[in-house]
Amino acid sequence: MQLIELSDYIGSELAVGRFRDYCPNGIQVEGRSQVKRLATGVTASYAVLEAAAEWGADAILVHHGYFWRNEDAVITGIKKRRIAYLLQKEISLLAYHLPLDAHPLWGNNAQLASRLGLVETGRFGEQDVACHGSLVKPVSLAEFVRQIGERLQFEPLVAGQKQGNVSRIAWCSGAAQGYFEQAIALGVDVFLSGEISENTVHIARESGVAYIAAGHHATERYGVQALGHHLAERFGLEHRFFDEKVPV
Repeated sequence: MQLIELSDYIGSELAVGRFRDYCPNGIQVEGRSQVKRLATGVTASYAVLEAAAEWGADAILVHHGYFWRNEDAVITGIKKRRIAYLLQKEISLLAYHLPLDAHPLWGNNAQLASRLGLVETGRFGEQDVACHGSLVKPVSLAEFVRQIGERLQFEPLVAGQKQGNVSRIAWCSGAAQGYFEQAIALGVDVFLSGEISENTVHIARESGVAYIAAGHHATERYGVQALGHHLAERFGLEHRFFDEKVPV
């Protein structure tokens, strides 16, 4: 299919126009006009670019692309190396940030809910990207943490304690610990996100609401895969997800 047709379809389905984002959503680097092989990855790192090129990708679709707000605009160093590689190989780069977090089916938060047995009942946070709801089956905090580690293949870090079973959960993939106090106000037992800082530990201890950091990368593996699978089925594309070990 045509690259522009692919971009237009994704942009429409993810409702890109309704988001105020920190980076451009859509085509970030233009390569060849036809797409038969679509690679996906969490971040457009050089390792992902190389693996996708070796496979023969025409385009790479990621959650974390380039050209972030407030970063230096010059194309030097690591940025030059990445972009030069894409241009040399004529591989397009498409990136979708907040629209991919928020999508009700292919979004990172929707996919986390599916994997962790969470039932969404509402949204909150900036542009309604964060979710709240409940576990299908209440369990102890320790058991919930065990399930997360097993299903995401990542050892979570837990701050705070919760007596008895946990049921009411709020979650948002990636670097969303800034929503913790909003989640507390919703009356949840646990807030799950990707990253944690020192202050978050104190909030968890003093609020009585546990905080689980399950990895920025680990919590954002699944949206881009779900979208890639959908595109492959709808348009007859070859699709492959390329992951890399990231400890945070």
